[in-house]
Amino acid sequence: MNAVKISPKYQVVIPKEVRQALRLTPGQNVQVFVYDNRIELIPERQMRDMRGFLKGMDDTLQRENDRL
Repeated sequence: MNAVKISPKYQVVIPKEVRQALRLTPGQNVQVFVYDNRIELIPERQMRDMRGFLKGMDDTLQRENDRL
């Protein structure tokens, strides 16, 4: 687990391993949420980058009759 320190200006640096794993780029926007007493950062992606991200998803789940 990576730990970061909050600067006097309330800024944090995202660790290099996390930036690389999520392919974050300078100037990229992220959504910030408070959820269950924690901070979550969700990177915004271009729609063209989202193509195929559900490939291989299991679609055999049982659906309710009114959801077909």
